[in-house]
Amino acid sequence: MADPRTTAVQVKGPIGQFGGGFMISREVKAICDEYGLGARDVYFRGRCGVLGECDAAVVTAVAVFFPHAHVEECWNGGRKLPVDKAVELYAEACQAWGRRKLGGYQGCARLAELLEQVVEQASPVGAPLFAGWRAVPLPDDPPARATQLMHVVRELRGGLHANAVLAAGLHPLEATLAADHAGAPVGLGQARGEDIARFFTWPEPYDKPGPDVVARRAAVEENTDDLMAPVFSVLTDSESDELIELLRFGHAR
Repeated sequence: MADPRTTAVQVKGPIGQFGGGFMISREVKAICDEYGLGARDVYFRGRCGVLGECDAAVVTAVAVFFPHAHVEECWNGGRKLPVDKAVELYAEACQAWGRRKLGGYQGCARLAELLEQVVEQASPVGAPLFAGWRAVPLPDDPPARATQLMHVVRELRGGLHANAVLAAGLHPLEATLAADHAGAPVGLGQARGEDIARFFTWPEPYDKPGPDVVARRAAVEENTDDLMAPVFSVLTDSESDELIELLRFGHAR
């Protein structure tokens, strides 16, 4: 029987993959093509548009791991797409990607049911993008609904993780560079810390993280798991086991 912290650890991989996979999908590319915007313009306007129309510094405050100059350029460069429309289109892309990827997976209805319990009862403190995305209406069909809920849970972990990074006294670039050295998942397939930093547009050259930074980054991962544990405490042990198994099947697709 999985306890809440074990659940948090076991589900973070598949939720990270399926909750964020749509962001680099053909569905999002279609938005870029239709509105003549760059991929990052749509990314920031769509993902962070739940904050409302605001100054780019506000977006930097929640995006955390991107340099401000890049955020400002993309956020302002995408202003031809109003934030309400951007969020609507981004949600639709998430849903369409979910239908394409998980449309044949019979566990989606139950997966959505379990995740909805988690999302509804989780505290939004320290995770503004989670709070914003939780308010976005959910679709009715199970594959799209489950995928959007995974995106919402991913935003919750992302917000809490950013808090843990800053509390550890790490600069976001340091945390990014040290992630693979610390044994933490770095995302973007097999890309390593330097590749992620480059993808996030941090200027080179990069310093190799020292032992202290690596140790603090490893502790951040543990702390993030600790912060996510209460989120899954709303599930019974058997529901937690079921959630892990459902996501294992989905992760293998």
